[in-house]
Amino acid sequence: MTAAPGAVVAGRSDARRNREIVLRTAMRVFAEEGLEVSLGQIAQRAGVGAGTVYRHFPSKEILVEAVLAEQVQGFVVTAGEWATRAAPGDALFGFLLDVIEKSAGRRHACDALTADQSWPRALLAAAAQRFRAALERLLNDAKQAGAIRADVRVEDLAALAVGAAALRAAHRDRARGTQLVRMLLDGLRTPSVTEPQAFRDPRASQRHETGGHCVECGARLRARTTGRPARYCGPTCRQRARRRRVAAGAGNGEGGGV
Repeated sequence: MTAAPGAVVAGRSDARRNREIVLRTAMRVFAEEGLEVSLGQIAQRAGVGAGTVYRHFPSKEILVEAVLAEQVQGFVVTAGEWATRAAPGDALFGFLLDVIEKSAGRRHACDALTADQSWPRALLAAAAQRFRAALERLLNDAKQAGAIRADVRVEDLAALAVGAAALRAAHRDRARGTQLVRMLLDGLRTPSVTEPQAFRDPRASQRHETGGHCVECGARLRARTTGRPARYCGPTCRQRARRRRVAAGAGNGEGGGV
């Protein structure tokens, strides 16, 4: 007996939805607990049967590859969004900051890539090629705009992103780790656009729901509709910055003024 066309469409829709649920659950669980989590545990967390997981991802290696490819493809989409909404230099540096920030929380996935020499496999390799092409477009646009050193290559940016994500994840002081990442990125700018006093995060002007980041701890700030833009997330960071300025002034023989 042949199934009705409507039932076939509904079945395919359910299958796509189940696959998406499993994939999103695996992305979250792998990031939080590592890659040792079993497919059975993934199924339990996703609220589906083990057979549903195995139907879409017959082995954990296949599921890991799908998760990695999905993450890389997300970066490709982000690159396109930056290219359409920001000036070339801001687009490149804003994109790199996004990649580094998101990759810092995916240490387990990065460990899998570096530990297993069989990577990349076909699905991940295709996503990686799209990522490289997107990054190269942003880099070329930034070079034409004079926003980045002419000798920087796409391989340099890819390696820097990996290293910066590891640095940010390894640093015990998250705010300090973020500051070091920004210092690294500043070194890529041409002298005419380098801002030695403070790194200008291109993402701040692109956000409507926040007003940038606290200059002390790096936390996101809520946008102000009136008055001067906020520099600190609260009194604690404001006082901490004041004490550091006082200490620096005392060390330079300038007394304890602000």
